[in-house]
This record gives sequence, C-alpha cells and structure tokens, in this order.
Amino acid sequence: MQLSELIQEEVIKVGLGARDKWEAIDELVDVLVAAHEIRLADRPAVIEAVRIRERSFSTGLKYGLAVPHGSVDCVQEIVAALGTSAEGIPFESADGQPARLVILLVIPKGSFQQHVRTLAGVSRLATRPELRERVLAAPTAHDLAAVIRDLEAG
Repeated sequence: MQLSELIQEEVIKVGLGARDKWEAIDELVDVLVAAHEIRLADRPAVIEAVRIRERSFSTGLKYGLAVPHGSVDCVQEIVAALGTSAEGIPFESADGQPARLVILLVIPKGSFQQHVRTLAGVSRLATRPELRERVLAAPTAHDLAAVIRDLEAG
C-alpha cells in the first residue's frame, strides 16, 4: 500500500499541539477517530497498543521523524495519521533531535509483514531532506497530501 493511499487530508494535522510523545500519540489517535478510521470505542485499545510498543523501544527515528505504531484486533486494514510540529516533539529519537514529522500507524494484528511497502514510503520521507522540508513547509493538510502524492508520482 502506498503512503498516499493511507495519508489523505482528513488524517493529517498540521501544527500538532503535543508537548511530548504521549500527547502526540493521543492527538493522532483522535485524528483517526474524527476521520472515522477507528471507532471511538476502540480509542483506548489503540492508544494502549501504541504506548506498549513505544515503551518497549522508542519509535523516534532520525531526521526529525517518529513512527509510533501498534497492532490491534479492531482494524482490518492499516490506518495512519500524520502530524507536523514546527517546534518539534521530544521522542527519544535515535539522533536526539525532536520529531517534527510524526506518522502514526495502526496495523491489524498479525499482518505487520504485509505493510513493508508502506514503511518503505515512510523511510523515503526520512532519508530525503528535500521531501521532509516540503512536507514540513506545507501550510495545510490539503497541501501536505499533495506533496505526498507528488513524491510517489515522481
């Protein structure tokens, strides 16, 4: 699955208000609830799954990117939300830098291997500075979704 198939306007939040990674996770799960990607009743299970994973090993990568994720029984397909933060969010990242781009992935239990292509798309964002800067410079969710579509088309 392409990143652009997962990251549509309604699951993008430009300007996260989170001050730490736990608030960022909650905020992005709320984006998924508001977009009807997960049910409100499943919110606690999703948050708990992502927090358990995060406590075992930080998902803060390099280059200001964090990819918190968790596997749950309550989704049939992978769902994702993306948030940006101009100030950055402490995420215990591998390079010590705060996360300015946070991609939350909620994966059906038992199907993590099927989503390697999605993770490859996320990786492209992390390793290509010009792409990261275009994503972070996008002023609206609409613009950010267009940047991701352009990335995959080009």
